[in-house]
Parts: sequence; C-alpha cells; structure tokens
Amino acid sequence: MVMNAVGSEASPLVEKPIATVLVVDDTADNLSLMSSLLKDHYRVKVANNGEKALKIAAQDPAPDLILLDIMMPGLDGYEVCRRLKADPRTQHIPVMFLTARAEVADEEQGLALGAVDYITKPISPPILLARVQTHLTLKASSDFLRSKSDYLQQEVAMRTLEVQAIQDVTIMVLATLAETRDNDTGNHIRRTQLYVKALAVRLRHHPRFESVLTERNIELLYKSAPLHDIGKVGIPDSILLKPGKLTVEEFEVMKRHPAIGRDAIQDAERRLGIKVKFLTFSKEIAYSHQEKWDGSGYPEGLAGDAIPLSARLMAVADVYDALISKRVYKPAFTHEQACQIVVQGRGQHFDPDIVDAFIEIADDFRAIAIRYAD
Repeated sequence: MVMNAVGSEASPLVEKPIATVLVVDDTADNLSLMSSLLKDHYRVKVANNGEKALKIAAQDPAPDLILLDIMMPGLDGYEVCRRLKADPRTQHIPVMFLTARAEVADEEQGLALGAVDYITKPISPPILLARVQTHLTLKASSDFLRSKSDYLQQEVAMRTLEVQAIQDVTIMVLATLAETRDNDTGNHIRRTQLYVKALAVRLRHHPRFESVLTERNIELLYKSAPLHDIGKVGIPDSILLKPGKLTVEEFEVMKRHPAIGRDAIQDAERRLGIKVKFLTFSKEIAYSHQEKWDGSGYPEGLAGDAIPLSARLMAVADVYDALISKRVYKPAFTHEQACQIVVQGRGQHFDPDIVDAFIEIADDFRAIAIRYAD
C-alpha cells in the first residue's frame, strides 16, 4: 500500500491499459523492425498477409490501431482496409497506411477508404511514434464518446419503457375502475382493445383510412380504447345497474357519460400542460363512440365521416362485445347472433366499410372473445 507524506494510506494507482498495435506487412524484416520500434510502448501483434490481419482484427479484444502495408500478395492493403471498415466489429479501429507507395493518388485512395493517416517508407521513428500516439489518443476519446452515447441511448430507451409502462398501467387502472361498476371482470376492456386493433389492421390499406391508420396510430388506438367508457364513473348505480329498461329521464342521464369521459381526459391533459397524441384518440373514443353513422346517436348526433374514425371503430367493437356479454338487463347472445345484428347496422349504426372489414375478420373476433371470456 502506498503511504502519503503524513503516513496515511493513499489510493492505489490504477494502471492505464497498454494499447495493442497490429502491424501488417508481408516482409519479415519490416515486421521485425516495427515490432522492435513499438514493443517498449505498446503490445504488438503482427500479420504477414491480409487474411491473417482480418482474423486478428476480428478477435476480442480488438487491436487499438492497425499499421497496414499496401503492396501484399493476395489481399492488398486497400482491400483489407475496405473490409475492416465494412465490418461492424472492426470499423472503428483506426488504420494507418505504412507503405512505399508515395504517389498522391495512392494516398488519396487510402484516405478515401477510411484510413486516418498515410505514412511513406522509409519511416522516421520519432515521427511514426508521435503519430501512432496521436491516433491512439484520438481513438481513446472516440471510444469514450461512443460508449457514453451507447449508455445514454440505453438510458433513454429504459426511461421510455418506464414512461410507457406507467402510462399503460394508469389507463388500465382507470378503465378497470369504470368497467367493474357494470361488468363482472375487466375482460371487456381487453377484448375491445383487441377488436379495435384487429379492425384497424384490416383497414390500414383501405383508401379511406390509410392516411390515419399508420402503424403508430394503430398502436395509439389500441392504448386509447380502454378509456371509451371512463365517463360511466359519473353515472349513478341506480341507472347504470338497473336490470330493466331505462326511463326517458334515466336515459338522458346515461347519455351524459361520453361528455363526462371526454371532459375528464381534457382536464387531465390541461393539468399536464402539454398535448399528448394518444389522449386525442382517447377523447374522440370516449366522446363519440355512441354516435351512429346515420346521425341518430349521441351526444351530438354526428353522421358519416363527421364521426372520428377512432370512435367508428370502437362503436363496432363495443356493440359486438356488449351483445356477446351477459348483463344485468340481458342474456349473452351467440357470436352468430351478434354478427347478424352488426351486419344489420351497416350504413345505419355503423360505417359500411368498417362492417365489411368486421365480416372478413369475424372469426378473429370470435377467437378474441373465447380467449378472454368472462
């Protein structure tokens, strides 16, 4: 242990790792000369042809610097450099050409291939050592920055996943709280999510919808779907859970849940202070999923394309699932009965093109319903 001037223990010194230099030359005398020049400063590896050089360079740990001759049998130095720069394992190793070819065109070609330096023989040992040290220092800095960048990218990716997870959990908790008031399980949420995504994927290349149904927007629709009935938290149990038909007055109260849901999401967005893309779909779905294609729905009586696409998709998904599910006021319908009712609503309750897509993937709806049955 090293002691300082007053007798206390000093921190142990951390030795700086010795850099490795790979020398590539087909002449034994040149390899011997370069090894003797470099060995007191660096760990030296040698290769007498291009193929051997490429194998050594691809080993772990890789060389920190390569001194490369050009005129060699088989693979010449230019080709070796080209392959080094094309391989992700070796592309960051600096290459210095060390050659007897002194033409400007030769140097230009070498540097164009990605070499960091071009030194002509005969060499000046002090100049060569100085330039080797310069490029090793530059590589150490480059490696540090690249490592830092990789670390930061990993941190950003991890934080992004954490934010997405928190976002997803928050949505599911809020949606489950709303759904469990008039449904025995939260499976309705899961099923309608998957129905909406299945419809969107089926329609993504349809001329009417392809501009909206991008891969990113389909994912946002999937995330937003669980909030479609969040407004039910504001409806009294006496109405929400009533086993019989609602009175006119009670139905007017029930019709408030789209606005309650939309306003709750808007208020959350306002408190957040920024616009969030997936909340746009959440607001559309919560507010407009009870609208009908022919304008007879609520809360605004919108018709046709005036109804947001997200809400039109949810309308089909929500109605189908309500039909196949047992409720306090009705028994569960069969898949076939539910499909028939949805088809009957084509052009009245539902967007005709969405119903056509539903017909094409009705078996997928059945599979989702079975897998996530209550």
